[in-house]
Amino acid sequence: MNMPLYGQMLKNHLRTMINYAFGSAFYILLMFWIYPNMATQSETMNELITSMPEGLSRAFGLENGFGTIDSFISGEYYGLLFMLILSIFSIMTSTQLMARLVDQGSMAYLLSAPTTRVKVALTQAVVLLTGLLVIVAVTTLAGYGGYAWFIGNLSDFDSKGFLQLNLGALLLFFAICGISFFISAVLNDEKRALGISGAIVFVFFSLNLVGKISDKLAWMKHISLFSLFNTADIVKGTVHWAPVVLILLGVGIAGFSAGIMMFRKRSLPL
Repeated sequence: MNMPLYGQMLKNHLRTMINYAFGSAFYILLMFWIYPNMATQSETMNELITSMPEGLSRAFGLENGFGTIDSFISGEYYGLLFMLILSIFSIMTSTQLMARLVDQGSMAYLLSAPTTRVKVALTQAVVLLTGLLVIVAVTTLAGYGGYAWFIGNLSDFDSKGFLQLNLGALLLFFAICGISFFISAVLNDEKRALGISGAIVFVFFSLNLVGKISDKLAWMKHISLFSLFNTADIVKGTVHWAPVVLILLGVGIAGFSAGIMMFRKRSLPL
């Protein structure tokens, strides 16, 4: 890894990382703030969820209802909004760190320094993962702060389940970042890399959604990485973590490794 390059790239993207992190923190604090009002109507909301088709409530992680803060946060925030924030960050930042530099000719300048392509690509991958870790860490801390501020004593908080929600999101987007990084590392055109990465993530999300809604199409969710982050099961404590960790770590490591190796071997435009 090239430490001077890491420092410069981190400086270049720090503002973006902070914006995503504090945006995520703001929204999770908002969820904790509105929950007490939602809790007073939990019976009505749970009846509404019960009246919904089972597949629809399952698709959006609402099968646990709104009876507890854990169920509410897992369904309303981690089931959709946090996924959107991290998806945008992963796709945009991986493209900016690799394909944009090649497209604009800046990569040739970086490679003219006394370093190797492997070190440059590895450094960019570490910058991307640093941003992902910052966003998840800030969101986690904001969650604890939100519970203490708006709900009550942290001793009553399901800390284990909340940490597992954040760990699951981190693992999922480690894999998504790996895929996006690989695409960005092998393409010269920024818009094309952005489009392909976005399309893959959208297809994964859609397959998981359709697979949850329709029992006849349930097989489709097994094609999607998003099926490995089941917020309702995490809150209930019924997730088997071994296959989840192995698959997501494997996909992420494979994506980053393949991206670095392909970048090392391929021809770059002058």
